[in-house]
Amino acid sequence: MSKRILIFAFVLFNLIATKAQENKEFYQITVTSIQGKEMNLESYKGKVILIVNTASKCGFTPQYKGLEEIYSKYKDREFVILGFPCNQFFGQEPGTAEEIQQFCTLKYGVTFPMFQKIEVNGENTHPLYKFLKEQLPLDGKNDIRWNFEKFLIDKSGKPIKRFSPKTKPEDLVTDIELLLK
Repeated sequence: MSKRILIFAFVLFNLIATKAQENKEFYQITVTSIQGKEMNLESYKGKVILIVNTASKCGFTPQYKGLEEIYSKYKDREFVILGFPCNQFFGQEPGTAEEIQQFCTLKYGVTFPMFQKIEVNGENTHPLYKFLKEQLPLDGKNDIRWNFEKFLIDKSGKPIKRFSPKTKPEDLVTDIELLLK
């Protein structure tokens, strides 16, 4: 009987250690702000995070409005949205960092953090998206399907849920509120 308990404790310890390592890996990922400042995700430790790959010339681009509304509503409750422009889907994000930032600010009033353009699929996939796709795989190729695919991360840095580009920002509120409790 005590041998079973010891084995169970060992397995449980290894599971907890593996999860802690995953969180540490997430927070050590380096990203570059849209202004060109390198930082790691540790800056967002302790927050619920919504990560979105974005584009300015996409049918889903109006989601910026809903994303900004959610960010405004929950930013004082340890919530943040991180936007990562991507030009891999029919060239729908062709602009420079300055043009992207200006577009987001003037057209949609975006105040949540935006980052430099990255690749989310293929040989040059950014380490953040490699990590997210490994943690929350889909059936098949596991590629990001289109602009505005969303990943919800809990306060410990663990990816919790992956949302389709078709999922409207307002449809994420229940999941966000559960993680903020």
